[in-house]
Amino acid sequence: MYDVIIIGGGYAGMAAALQLARARRSCLVLDKGERRNRFASQSHGFLGQDGVSPSLIADQAREQLLAYPDVSWRSVEAVSIMGATDNFTVETGGGDAATGRRILFATGVHDELPDIPGLAERWGQSVFHCPYCHGYELDQGRIGVIGASDMSAHQAELLTDWGDVTFLINQTLTVDEADAQRLSDKGVVFEPTPIARIEDKAKIVLTDGRTLSFAGLFVASRVKPASALPHVMGCVLERTPIGYQLQTDRCKQTSVDGVYACGDLARAPHSLSLAVGDGALAGAMVHQSLVWA
Repeated sequence: MYDVIIIGGGYAGMAAALQLARARRSCLVLDKGERRNRFASQSHGFLGQDGVSPSLIADQAREQLLAYPDVSWRSVEAVSIMGATDNFTVETGGGDAATGRRILFATGVHDELPDIPGLAERWGQSVFHCPYCHGYELDQGRIGVIGASDMSAHQAELLTDWGDVTFLINQTLTVDEADAQRLSDKGVVFEPTPIARIEDKAKIVLTDGRTLSFAGLFVASRVKPASALPHVMGCVLERTPIGYQLQTDRCKQTSVDGVYACGDLARAPHSLSLAVGDGALAGAMVHQSLVWA
């Protein structure tokens, strides 16, 4: 029996596993290999790793983690969980099972993108969601913000520190008069014509035939948990301005006893740095739950 089974081997999951390994607790990481930032070629804003490939960061982290004898790794998806505190059983897509005293979800979230031809193919390359991760590299050029959610106006205003912003409403939302005036006062240009498609690096083709070229595009995507397992177990979801996440207490425990969560799945806003920090906290909290069980 493992002390902790960590479901999700991204940055948060590995950060949690590292804390547990250094506390000499046994943990099993189950990971199906779909990091949220797998489409990005560089990661920015992570101290000591600025500009490094996300894949390289993940590979190096896994290599360091697996040097600890108490860490096991299986590249499989968890498909069901049964049991309760001190006696959980996790079944995997590989047809095997594992038992553990605690469960830690670090499965991340799924981005719900606007249905615009050419957008998904450019996600993480020239279409982004986080200005702190990708804004600097646009070199204060023209930035297009595609209307997608209630957070789009906030995103357009925030991005005025990174370049000249055009807010492409795309018939998806209504901007009230006060917001419109505030954005205009900060130099945001409004484009009401719907988007037909995206071409080249970041060229918007409008339905009236006009084209607008940008250094980069941003979308305030809505998110939902990437795995349905927490919901199936009865973990409470909470609504945030950007979608849904798992509800956790200050110790990172969900509404289900013995089940914890960390990373993008359990906090907002999202970035690699914040996921690592949240994972480290969750690992320490899960360890303490074992000490004072």
